[in-house]
Amino acid sequence: MWEFIKRGPGRAPDTILVLECAGDITLISYVVPAVGLAFPFIRTSRMTKAPSYTRYTIEPPVGSLLDKRRRTAELAGEDPATTTRAVNRSAQVLFASLVGTAIEYFDFYIYATAAVLVFPRLFFPKSDPATAILASLATFAIAFLARPVGSAFFGHFGDRVGRKTTLVAALLTMGLSTVAIGALPTYASIGIAAPLLLALCRFGQGLGLGGEWGGAVLLAIENAPPGKRAWYGMFPQLGAPLGFLLSGGVFLLLSKSLSNDQFFAFGWRVPFLASAILVLVGLYVRMTITETPVFRQAISRNERVRVPLWAVFREHSGALLVGTLVSLATFVLFYLMTVFALSWGTTALGYDRERFLVMQLFGVLFFAAAIPLGGWLAERGRRPTLIWVTSAIAGFALVMAPMFASGETGTMLMMAVGLTLMGLAYGPLGTVLSELFPTEVRYTGSSLAFNFAGIFGASLAPYIATTLARHRGLPYVGYYLTAIAGLTLIGLFAARETRDDQL
Repeated sequence: MWEFIKRGPGRAPDTILVLECAGDITLISYVVPAVGLAFPFIRTSRMTKAPSYTRYTIEPPVGSLLDKRRRTAELAGEDPATTTRAVNRSAQVLFASLVGTAIEYFDFYIYATAAVLVFPRLFFPKSDPATAILASLATFAIAFLARPVGSAFFGHFGDRVGRKTTLVAALLTMGLSTVAIGALPTYASIGIAAPLLLALCRFGQGLGLGGEWGGAVLLAIENAPPGKRAWYGMFPQLGAPLGFLLSGGVFLLLSKSLSNDQFFAFGWRVPFLASAILVLVGLYVRMTITETPVFRQAISRNERVRVPLWAVFREHSGALLVGTLVSLATFVLFYLMTVFALSWGTTALGYDRERFLVMQLFGVLFFAAAIPLGGWLAERGRRPTLIWVTSAIAGFALVMAPMFASGETGTMLMMAVGLTLMGLAYGPLGTVLSELFPTEVRYTGSSLAFNFAGIFGASLAPYIATTLARHRGLPYVGYYLTAIAGLTLIGLFAARETRDDQL
């Protein structure tokens, strides 16, 4: 295989072939020095039985861009046998971790918005509007069921092969699923097949996001200098409000520039199809980075496990349970402030679509501003920060319903307070979950904890809240959030402080 690829036709003379072998997995990267890009793919081959990490390279031409980067790495004290690129710069790492999650969450949130505004009307029978909304929210929940599957699948390769290659694959999965939604025919065209295809594409979105989040956080914290892991770890978290601002802004712009008939005829498809451009940008940025130093050190010490998923459940089940509980209140709060609030506000409370989107975007600005503050506070202690924020969430839940029902001013105040608390908790969350697991299973473990919380928290939150509000009254939505915050506090008291742990 090596000789055939090295001498294969059509290969540029200064292209560098890199083989990274681990057990029966071979990662092959074609590195083009002229542009400094690596194009990786994974190949499984029974011919490869290397007992440990092995890398073969053809020496780059003297004076080429890759040769200069290798010399820079040597001067920085890195082994040229384990790197073909210079050490990642801080700005490069943080931007790569942020831009990918922003794109992923943009794709994810345009579905959340469309699940309330578009899909009940176009992808489900029109005989019962209330049932159509609940069915649409059920397809919204499918992605959260897919996310742990994505965590296990992409986490396996992230812990075995590397963070960078896995992040590229996860972004592609998410992007292709999102573009496909924009091209789907509606219920009027193909009947029951329309919601089935919609559900399948939503599953693909969840699969991609399940693999994206953990890798983006690890890219940040595993490149972080001492004492700054929580600060670095909050940058991929900023992708959530940025993605929401982009998705909400796009739908708001379409609502203002198109008539209602135009919006439902073709306008709603624009965000889904346009996400292809953002995905290409994200892929380019991801390809300019190299592997994290923490993972390279684990490789050099031969610390990888054969099946990371099995190792997490067998040896780190306690950390997995604690991580899931710690994340619950954050998930439920966010999706009450976004999906449920949008649905209830535009139906039961009579707000028009454009006005309520503006109020939500106003609240998301507080969410974005609070994330860096949460990361900064967590550098002084992870558990104390999350304990007092979660306690504040439990208190806010008791006044959420009266604020929501008191008019436009009260609704905007509810959004601002709720999403500020969300940002304070969400900022350090990625760092906390990652620090619960050792390097050899960190991708899989942190992703599973995060996405199990998505299943038990976010996926069900809009549906449960809508059912409670319809049958019990709006205050019961607040009681539901208080109960979830109590579970998170139990997880926090069971967790250890990880600020001074070594990765």
